[in-house]
Amino acid sequence: MSVLNINEIMKLLPHRYPMLLVDRVLEISQDGKRIIGLKNVSANEQFFQGHFPGAPVMPGVLIVESMAQCSAILGLRDMSDEERAKKLFLFGGIDKARFRRPVVPGDQLILECEVLHRRASTVKMRGVARVNDVVVAEADLLSMLVDRPQ
Repeated sequence: MSVLNINEIMKLLPHRYPMLLVDRVLEISQDGKRIIGLKNVSANEQFFQGHFPGAPVMPGVLIVESMAQCSAILGLRDMSDEERAKKLFLFGGIDKARFRRPVVPGDQLILECEVLHRRASTVKMRGVARVNDVVVAEADLLSMLVDRPQ
């Protein structure tokens, strides 16, 4: 059972296909410091056409983006619709990124993100991506809450 389905995720995130990279939220901790999301990796993904023909591999930067979107859901879920309409979560930095195994069509990417530090307009999260309980990528992500351009 999901905590948030795709329609609920699209109410929180401004991303849309082909850049929406979280399909479902499976769990959010009671204290709001941890989230687990899911990305179904389909052979129909646009990026597989060129990365790489005959040997499709999900780009590492998109795995990191999936983790960042999962983190943003955690940060945006408690805001009102009016507040969310005025703000964006943007990357502020990426540290300690490591890619352990390739992610290929048919994989189910489980994204686990945990708050390391939170301030008024920034949050540092630790993200870990797994396929079949095997770590495929991990990174520390810094996100900034900024005013949406008018």
